[in-house]
Amino acid sequence: MNAVWPALSSADPDIPPDRVAVAAHGHLIRYADGSTRLCATSGLWNVPLGYGHEGIADAVTAALREASYLTLFRGVHRPAQDAADALLDLAGRHSYRRVIFSTSGGAANDAAMKLARQYQIERAESARTVIVGLRGSYHGTMYGSHALSGDALAQGAYALDRRAVRHVDHADGGAQLVSLVQREGARIAAVVLEPVLGTGAFPLDPDFVETVLDLRDEHGFLVVADEVATGFGRTGPLFASSTWSRSPDVLILSKALTNGALGAAALLVGARVASEFRHRRTTFVHGETQAGTPGVAAAIVTVADEFRRAATVDAIEAVARGVRQLAERLVRDGWGAEVRGRGAFLALALRDPSGPFAHGAPSSSRLPARRVADVVRAIADAGAVVHPGLDGIQLIPAYGLDARELGQLDSAIRAGLAQVAERAA
Repeated sequence: MNAVWPALSSADPDIPPDRVAVAAHGHLIRYADGSTRLCATSGLWNVPLGYGHEGIADAVTAALREASYLTLFRGVHRPAQDAADALLDLAGRHSYRRVIFSTSGGAANDAAMKLARQYQIERAESARTVIVGLRGSYHGTMYGSHALSGDALAQGAYALDRRAVRHVDHADGGAQLVSLVQREGARIAAVVLEPVLGTGAFPLDPDFVETVLDLRDEHGFLVVADEVATGFGRTGPLFASSTWSRSPDVLILSKALTNGALGAAALLVGARVASEFRHRRTTFVHGETQAGTPGVAAAIVTVADEFRRAATVDAIEAVARGVRQLAERLVRDGWGAEVRGRGAFLALALRDPSGPFAHGAPSSSRLPARRVADVVRAIADAGAVVHPGLDGIQLIPAYGLDARELGQLDSAIRAGLAQVAERAA
């Protein structure tokens, strides 16, 4: 009997052996029945450098032998200092000054909301408590981040406090945000943005981002870039927000931060926020026991080193080019309806298999949301793991995926879709 209650799933005790993962190496996951599948999700965005990265494993092992645990409560340790320096060097010391370590993207979003509200208090703007997110966004399922998430995730069932949270659309050029600022600008502490929305892979329009930054400079709220999903080259540049005309005030990183080796997150804090706290010698009341441990720090330093290598940058560009070509071929061949996203972070909207494939005629209808799980399972049966999307699948491959593996992914997707179409006929 299965004792594990999977995340975002029912407590299903009857998971078959071909769905129980037992090992992962490179880009393959092995299951309890002996089968393997090609992973096209980078382990939920976590593992862009591939499973079983020996350099990270060696660094973490050495760190655990040197100091299995050291705390950041009311003090620091050298491994965390090294990791913070590595992150500031990578993201740019011209933009960021300090690093707060956390344990997950959701916890880091909670911390960012607290930090923004306290920053406003330090500026004698205590009325600024409202945090603004985007409709369709995902920031986690901790108490605060769950409230901030703009997806419909049963927020009402958990009595989440959303009284100081607002959501606006991003596809209107910023009109809703402008209207909100006109009504409540003196109450807004921060606006939190995913550069590409994790649910559905919708990129923010540059004009929308520019509007947000203009409003920040005029009205005094903070801008937080949630790059849990988009950081470390996922959309092309090392950090998606680095292409903005002005830096965010806080940059949130997780997932690829340790290449999935250990649960970790980090908030890179910009100059205006760091200087306000430093000037007032104020305590930020936030702490997580397992944040920034020596093992985590060692993984972060090794990951940062990897992303400084020209070969890694080349691999990011190659896999982004390859996966987009794969997705666009599927659209041309009638399987897909649309490709969204940037870099190696794509959503492939699918056509309804009961239309074009079952009856041999083109159809403009999209795959119904209720059928997405069937498609994902069928593609898994054909040998590849893909991420479910709003109207199809999401493709988030690791950066080392080569032409042969991309070919395997293409074949598995087509075979899975054909299977679903045959059942619909």
